[in-house]
Amino acid sequence: MHPPVEARTCLIVDDSRIIRKVARRIVEELGFEVDEAGDGAEALAYCATAMPEVILLDWNMPVMDGLTFLRRLRSQPGGDQPKVLFCTIETEVDRIKEALDAGADEYVMKPFDGEILESKLAEAGVV
Repeated sequence: MHPPVEARTCLIVDDSRIIRKVARRIVEELGFEVDEAGDGAEALAYCATAMPEVILLDWNMPVMDGLTFLRRLRSQPGGDQPKVLFCTIETEVDRIKEALDAGADEYVMKPFDGEILESKLAEAGVV
């Protein structure tokens, strides 16, 4: 008997319900169990109870933006574990560098499709 394989988990953090829906469909097809959060504060509360393996993170959100969330996540116990992919419309090199310096593992431009997201997850070492 083999022990049950633990499901891989992904948290999608975006204030757009449509973006969350599109991203959910993509990562579920890659075999992840998906949860969603509408802003960074909601995501931080989620991570305090169950740290996901992967986080798809929007930059511009109400309540708490993605960069603030990422810095707080990385300072929590176990917060260095999740692979974080920033998914955003930010294109400036300085902004991308800021996200990576704050602890993002990869960077995905919106709009993205399944092929782009899967390749970025592969680069981050999770698919």
